[in-house]
Amino acid sequence: MRIIADTNLLVRLAVDDDPRQRQIAATAVVQAEAVIISRHALCELVWVLRQSYKFTSTETAGAIQKLRGIKNVVLDNATVEAGLAVLGAGADFADGVIDYEGRWLGGEVFVSFDKKAVSAIAKQGQQTKLLA
Repeated sequence: MRIIADTNLLVRLAVDDDPRQRQIAATAVVQAEAVIISRHALCELVWVLRQSYKFTSTETAGAIQKLRGIKNVVLDNATVEAGLAVLGAGADFADGVIDYEGRWLGGEVFVSFDKKAVSAIAKQGQQTKLLA
């Protein structure tokens, strides 16, 4: 069976605050032929880890890297790299995902009111515009 991982399954794998649910999640992953993780689930995971569990950027990146290391996990590696690069530059993972997907769809300039996002994406060598 090829399963689509909801954010709550990913949180259970990343955070050991409910051993019973963590074991259930781990079993589901091990028994699956493939574990499909969408961009949206990753963005939600990062938000939950940062807001609810107060993970640092480094801890959050580590949690994502652990997911990537599971042999049957399927995700968009280029999107993950873009999100991690922006997270590492001090902005939100989702901003990197938004920029990456927007460029993939034909966009040229990341435009936002968010100074951190614009700065982090500019640091990646991308064209940006800060709205004021």
